[in-house]
Amino acid sequence: MGNVTSNVAAKFAFFPPDPPTYDVCREDDGRLVLPGVSADKNMDVHLLETKGGNQIVATFWKHPFARFTLLYSHGNAADLGQMHDLFIELRAHLRVNIMSYDYSGYGASSGKPSEFNTYYDIEAVYNCLKEYYEVKQEDLILYGQSVGSGPTLHLGSRLQKLRGVVLHSAILSGLRVLYPVKMTFWFDIYKNIDKIRLVNCPVLVMHGTNDDIVDFSHGKRLWELAKEKYDPLWVKGGGHCNLETYPEYIKHLGKFMNELEKASITKPAKQLTSDPSIDLKHNKCLRWKKGSNSN
Repeated sequence: MGNVTSNVAAKFAFFPPDPPTYDVCREDDGRLVLPGVSADKNMDVHLLETKGGNQIVATFWKHPFARFTLLYSHGNAADLGQMHDLFIELRAHLRVNIMSYDYSGYGASSGKPSEFNTYYDIEAVYNCLKEYYEVKQEDLILYGQSVGSGPTLHLGSRLQKLRGVVLHSAILSGLRVLYPVKMTFWFDIYKNIDKIRLVNCPVLVMHGTNDDIVDFSHGKRLWELAKEKYDPLWVKGGGHCNLETYPEYIKHLGKFMNELEKASITKPAKQLTSDPSIDLKHNKCLRWKKGSNSN
């Protein structure tokens, strides 16, 4: 069985841009900045310590009239330097704050990328939102793109009062991207198929029908398993890395945000239980290898 585990790990790989597309510098006034990334007076840069012992980079994009805060977990072959144009567009069109971060080993974040390090990473980012920006769960929406759906559902399955979750080209699990298995094995990674059942807030699923990296069936099944389904967005002809280029993408996201805002006015977010006792105090595209070929 150990060989099986090794084989799965060998077929799944993280692909941080090499070299990173940005660096982090400290100004004379002590403020952190990203040289080469368009300056924005409404963007804060943070270096956060994780439970895994790494130091990761996070950026907070402020909107003066934000309705909610979006915690964005990006795809597998991108870093923050490549994402800022999208964040500027989302912030403006959706009227939200956006918190994003680079996984351990990505961009200027230290350490090595791994499944569990991405869990520690998002926990550290959530802790920053909660303590530094005083963001409440009721005003927080988790957004996971591709492999970012893993840390998104890890956190989303543990927080009971979230406003919403967005799954963009998400995976059912690592093994299911590679093989058409019908059950969950202990050595699988990113077991989203199990965690989605524990999410207690509205879930929006978006997936391209022509996705040749993560089959459309992954998004469809995640939507079917969600407790509180929102109208999904199945982008006809959409691939794995281009959903943002379709006009229905931002339109559907905006509709989702409007519905969440209406719900927040008419009724508070569900308060099913107290926050679980998880330790949060330390806290561009997906590519996979199939056989000897990589995508």
